Amino acid sequence: MEMSIGSKHVTVPLAERYRDRLSWTDATPIVSLGEGSTPLLPAPRLSKRLGLELWLKWEGANPTGSFKDRGMTVAVSKAVEEGATAVVCASTGNTAASAATYAARAGIPAVILQPAGAVARGKIAQAQAVGARLLEVQGPFEAALDAARELGRRGTHALVNSLNPYRLEGQKTAAFEIVEELDGAPDVLALPYGGGGNTRAYALGFDEAGAGLPPLLAGEASARAYTMATAIRIAEPAHRPEVEEAIARSGGSVVPLADEEILAAWRDLAELEGVFCEPSSAAGLAALRREPPKAGARVVCVITGHGLKDPEAAARLSTPPLPVPPDPDAIAEAAS
Repeated sequence: MEMSIGSKHVTVPLAERYRDRLSWTDATPIVSLGEGSTPLLPAPRLSKRLGLELWLKWEGANPTGSFKDRGMTVAVSKAVEEGATAVVCASTGNTAASAATYAARAGIPAVILQPAGAVARGKIAQAQAVGARLLEVQGPFEAALDAARELGRRGTHALVNSLNPYRLEGQKTAAFEIVEELDGAPDVLALPYGGGGNTRAYALGFDEAGAGLPPLLAGEASARAYTMATAIRIAEPAHRPEVEEAIARSGGSVVPLADEEILAAWRDLAELEGVFCEPSSAAGLAALRREPPKAGARVVCVITGHGLKDPEAAARLSTPPLPVPPDPDAIAEAAS
């Protein structure tokens, strides 16, 4: 029985929505969980505070809670089409959760190489829950990535890091969605900058959409190797040359950020707009504050991952519960 990959009249996965812009063939077994078509949310209180027309591209609404799913549906589908019997990736967390989940969906094993002590617990739990083989590499992310690339070269595993061009192909679709919803490109696009694959993908998407490449404002941790924002804790971005070219071409900039700036933006997204993201996802907003565009500019800020990706950070950085007796008057007083 042939089955649709989406829910009729409800979910249209990016594999269907942008079928003519992706590398599908008649033989591609599309591996999907309904990714893409994420909300573009107005941010009225932050807009007023910043003097901008600010929109939030909420990628935490993807199936595993991050933008990585856009690329993984394409990368894993093509891996299966090309005969892969397993996938491998190095990851600070979000790629691991996505690769493991889509491999499970495809019915093939996933090997996850994670740098020792550098991955948020929520992301580890996601990969473990779907049966991935997690290996903790005694070294930084770059060492794990080198090992994953070597396994990919040997042909025993399909590499599904963003060095895989199919990953960027899937991720570019977020730019298509923004152009469709705004009837054009924004004046500025702000986003976090870890490995740089997503920045490349947005540049590719805006170019393909024919709407013009907006200035790209890429927020990176100034202490890349030690930042508390674990998703962008990457000392040497794999896509640095391409990111620098895209940002220069767009008239944008890379903005180094202290952890305190990222955390301030994270709190404001949650408290002012009700958008609970992981700390690294707030780097784009922090970059906007550091280098604000002209007043009234239409800005899209990409919020890359859900807050439940890093629940320990949320618990550590938020106000703890206040114990009260089971008395309505005492509760009312404490709540005021």
